[in-house]
Amino acid sequence: MSKHAPELTRKDMKAPDAFQTAAKAATWLTGKQQTIVAIVVGALVVVAVILGAMAWMDARKSTAGALLYRTLDDADGQVSSVPLPGVSVPIFPSTEAQYRSVLGRADELRKTYPSTDAARTAALAAAAANLRLAAWDAAIADYEAYLAGSAPQDSLAFIAVEGIARAKEAKGDVPGAIASLEKLQNTAPARADRAVLERARLLAGSGKADEARKLLQAFPQDFKDSQLRGDADKQLAALGGTK
Repeated sequence: MSKHAPELTRKDMKAPDAFQTAAKAATWLTGKQQTIVAIVVGALVVVAVILGAMAWMDARKSTAGALLYRTLDDADGQVSSVPLPGVSVPIFPSTEAQYRSVLGRADELRKTYPSTDAARTAALAAAAANLRLAAWDAAIADYEAYLAGSAPQDSLAFIAVEGIARAKEAKGDVPGAIASLEKLQNTAPARADRAVLERARLLAGSGKADEARKLLQAFPQDFKDSQLRGDADKQLAALGGTK
């Protein structure tokens, strides 16, 4: 129940009324106005910087994605010395011209937007192009660059590991190729059976038939559901079968 005027105590009468409180607040706000404005403006600037950075990053991703699309489009192109009506992919006069174009676009993307996912994917495209151009060291460097930025469970890492094995075999580094295939077997279960077959082939070719035979003899047990069991049997038969 509210107090009537006669019921006000001396303490009540000494206390500041609402008008006094409001006046003091207004005076305080007037004195602190510049500070408040500065704080608000500062907060808005921070928000603007964050939004600007996000927009810039989105723009970078969009531009990098467009460059990657053109890179992969070239990789998917066709080779022909005459026009091909109705073909939507790029047409190149030779396979070398095609792969050189892929390398050029991938290089532009990787240099301009090096920290993007698109640039990492472009490294795979460049590696594949170098592999087809027999530029073994360049292919290995590109594959390794991709792996250097890969997450532990990267779904495309097996392509790089397998590519390194192919490049090392092509340049005569058979032990290096075998080591890469062993890594592929341990890190990519879906490719493990193929990795074992390739290891057995390289071991046999380098005079280590007994090691190759052990891998092939264990193949049916290690990869019961593999569609490559027939290939394993053929390799084993070429080595003289089970001994």
